[in-house]
Amino acid sequence: MKIVVIGAGYVGITLSCLTEFGHEVTMLGRDKEKAARIARGVSPIYEPGLEEVLRAGIKKGLLKSTTDYSVVKDADVIFICVGTPSRDDGSIDLSQVETCSKSIGEQMRESGGYKVVVVKSTCLPGTTTDVVIPTVEKASGKKAGEDFGACMNPEFLREGSGVYDFMNPDKIVIGGIDSASQKVLSDLYSGFDQKFPRIFTDTNTAEMIKYGNNAMLATRISFMNELANICEHYHADVKEVSRAMGIDSRIGPKFLNAGAGFGGSCFPKDVKALISAAKKAGVKPSLLEEVMKINDSQPERMVDLAEKTIGDLTDKKVSILGLAFKSDTDDMRDSRSTVVIQSLLRKHAKVRAYDPKAMENARGMFDNMVTFCASKEECVKDADLVMVMTEWDEFKNMELSSINAPIIDGRRIIDPEKVAQRGLVYRGIGWKDNFRGGRP
Repeated sequence: MKIVVIGAGYVGITLSCLTEFGHEVTMLGRDKEKAARIARGVSPIYEPGLEEVLRAGIKKGLLKSTTDYSVVKDADVIFICVGTPSRDDGSIDLSQVETCSKSIGEQMRESGGYKVVVVKSTCLPGTTTDVVIPTVEKASGKKAGEDFGACMNPEFLREGSGVYDFMNPDKIVIGGIDSASQKVLSDLYSGFDQKFPRIFTDTNTAEMIKYGNNAMLATRISFMNELANICEHYHADVKEVSRAMGIDSRIGPKFLNAGAGFGGSCFPKDVKALISAAKKAGVKPSLLEEVMKINDSQPERMVDLAEKTIGDLTDKKVSILGLAFKSDTDDMRDSRSTVVIQSLLRKHAKVRAYDPKAMENARGMFDNMVTFCASKEECVKDADLVMVMTEWDEFKNMELSSINAPIIDGRRIIDPEKVAQRGLVYRGIGWKDNFRGGRP
């Protein structure tokens, strides 16, 4: 099939994987420089394995990149993958989706043939039917269900594992306005192993599945963080607690890691959007509000541990290991390290930082307020305190001989026994011995 993907962000660019199944994919956006880079096989984001996919697609003649919207005229399927950012009240801004839908409709007015417009952007229930379809119909002069089809096809990718997750999905959700729309998308995914479940439903339900997914995962994280804070007071190790909980088949081991909280472009935004939508519907989202409240408190919990460990932070040299919101990505959106650094700066600490991939993004955020280091060894040298904020493998396996300061482990990836062998103080979220002589 001929596929056009509008929006070459994280979600959109990963759809280049469809070239692996013989589909022709054209990435479409308004940024000429980004389009040129993609056309050369250069990914606009850091994602393991993605550039190999881009280059393979280009070599086979299946992947192109352009800013010319006329490519929509010849497409069989058009994916909408533009951003849906949060407004101040937590609701989502659909302006990019509306603009994109209008542009699609304008091109469809001048073309023939049946096409399917697929919403991949995360949108609240009703967006496909109440925003996308009417906008396309008005701009094209065509009728959904007759002249073109429409689907909602949410993504469930983990940043850092996006290529693997795309090729090995837990599920493929196809929400369509009719069976004809669903069939086109089903055919598109026919090359995927049949062991991956296909869920056929309506667009509203497909939109809610995405929100339900992310809200549940965020809830698990906040639950473990609340449990971790209780564990500290009773000298229980939340890491051992979570390991035992995860063995229970009713619970499972994923997303049970206590720490500095969740970040990124999805969980915070999506939970806030669901809270806002619930309130508009007259539903009290008490649990979801607590999920966000707990998450927002975790970075301050890290700073509180810092003050209880080394006292007044004024002029103290604090080393931050990890800036990205998680490992294997350069994405700093809503990163917990950002919140911690801002708090440390307000308390007049001297902050140094290192991350294997997110340094450039961080420099743009903090300018001259933070000293950025070329290596973890440089970062921790002569530090008064070391704070681990991202679960990179190089931090998990780092040689501790270069550290001569207390360690606060915001991801529980450092072995406390190894720290003790060095004669250093170890603190961690939910660590049983944080303050065995006196509770925080």
